[in-house]
Amino acid sequence: MTNSNDDLVKEWYKFAMRDLTAAGHLYETMHPKPLEIICYLSQQAAEKMLKAFLVSNEISPPRTHDLRQLCEMCIEISDSFDNLKDVCTALNPYGVQPRYPNEMEILETDAEMALQSVKAMRDFFEAQDTVFEETFR
Repeated sequence: MTNSNDDLVKEWYKFAMRDLTAAGHLYETMHPKPLEIICYLSQQAAEKMLKAFLVSNEISPPRTHDLRQLCEMCIEISDSFDNLKDVCTALNPYGVQPRYPNEMEILETDAEMALQSVKAMRDFFEAQDTVFEETFR
């Protein structure tokens, strides 16, 4: 089954992987670590993966950074996304607040958790036994 939005889905996912790669690179190589940027990029990667899934189901994603809202939309399509609720809740605060000074205190453990969470989401997407899997490989 070919989706008319396959190219757009691939673009969403490619951007998600760039954010994830950049977050990982910053975490591993920069000292001091830019914790806010790492958390923000992790949230952005998760957001783009969820939006890729929506697009793959021919749903135009809303203009929001709210991972919980996006996850609920994905759950309406596939109950398996219920497994991502905790990940989305954990990453959700990093969508806006870390971009501004003094909005939230972020520790190195927060950045590590954000990276682990978004990697778990990536693994979830890549393990899907669907046509969608081909987009993520």
